[in-house]
Amino acid sequence: MYSSLIDGIILDPALMVIPLDDHMVHRGHGVFDTAMLVNGCIYDLDSHLDRFIKSASKAKIPSPFSHRSLKKIILQLAASSKLREGSIRYWLSAGQGSFTVSFPTPPQSAFYAIIIDKKYNRKLKGAKVVTSSIPMKPPMFATMKSVNYLPNVLSQLEAEEKGAYASVWVDEDGFIAEGTCANIAIVSKCKELLLPLSEKIFGGCTSKRLSVLALKLVEKGVLKSVNVRRVAEAEARDSAEMMLVSSLTHVMPVVEWDDQPIGDGRVGELTVAIANLFWEDVTEGPEMLRTPVPYKELQIL
Repeated sequence: MYSSLIDGIILDPALMVIPLDDHMVHRGHGVFDTAMLVNGCIYDLDSHLDRFIKSASKAKIPSPFSHRSLKKIILQLAASSKLREGSIRYWLSAGQGSFTVSFPTPPQSAFYAIIIDKKYNRKLKGAKVVTSSIPMKPPMFATMKSVNYLPNVLSQLEAEEKGAYASVWVDEDGFIAEGTCANIAIVSKCKELLLPLSEKIFGGCTSKRLSVLALKLVEKGVLKSVNVRRVAEAEARDSAEMMLVSSLTHVMPVVEWDDQPIGDGRVGELTVAIANLFWEDVTEGPEMLRTPVPYKELQIL
């Protein structure tokens, strides 16, 4: 764990703590993001950090670190862990001091980061989803990655109580929004890859990358097109294939929605092709997207 409170990396789990008077803890005033460590490289870190900094700005949390400094800290943390595969999570908090609603005085923003030993399972199992009855976050909060996750938690618990993998939100106008902790992608019966567009949902880095990678399937004639647009609930339910996409789930096929099959109720061929494209990008894609962890440099220091 890295903590800006001590400006150092902690290796003993017993010491990986956050003060109770940190405003992220008792007021939810904080933002976070995640990144994947695969084969000793962190995938698409710059995009995630850009989004992280934008979320902090929306939440009115001044960052004590630049993009470059945050990147350096995360790389040093990964190197210290000696892990070559894992999940990196990091937070920017309004900081420690007082139990009031407003900022501590003076503002003392805090940055925390951890790395978790995680093996990414590429086996594609069909998942079941249900429509969430929990109200969606207002657009202002839905479009920033804050630690205010109570709607997501309640929505996920609702799904699990019904024996489903996750919930799906549909907005008040009848358009698909997003899943509990993932964006949604749909393959229409005419082989269009549709990525729901809305000012009411969070813009996922994985979803954006898939919109580019899937063009390779269009070039091969496997997909007809890739479109980012509003998708009506009825159109989504009548799709040939559906998937949840995020840096944690990668590409998760959805085979059943509210006890009704999606397509033929099996993992679709195009979903598999898209998942393979994404994993290839993670492991063998452009160098600009795969930042090597400086294990040897840390040993020298």
